Amino acid sequence: QVQLVESGGGLVQPGGSLTLSCVASGFSLEHYAVGWFRQAPGKEREGVSCINSLDGRTYSLGSVKGRFTISRDNAQNTVYLQMNSLKPEDTAAYYCAASNRYGATPYVPILPQEYDSWGQGTQVTVSS
Repeated sequence: QVQLVESGGGLVQPGGSLTLSCVASGFSLEHYAVGWFRQAPGKEREGVSCINSLDGRTYSLGSVKGRFTISRDNAQNTVYLQMNSLKPEDTAAYYCAASNRYGATPYVPILPQEYDSWGQGTQVTVSS
């Protein structure tokens, strides 16, 4: 059974940090591009940080550049999202997703429709 499970969300004060984890089971993430997406109430789901399967090339949403870092540990079949200097506007449900449509290429998929497997999400709330 192919499954992605996110963890690490919670309530944090502005300026704080959180690390989200996405653990895969039933398949190896090593050959998949992985993305972190978020969706706030009333807004569309948006790509936050994504990483390809070939060489670790990444994409980051402009508003999180310099604050969020995506990384992968293939031995642990896990992808992380380190989030620093969190702001109230970062409040959302965060989802990880995996895609193997593009194989071993430098391409970094950043759109939700480019991904096939999704986790259930973890809530991040930034508030004082």
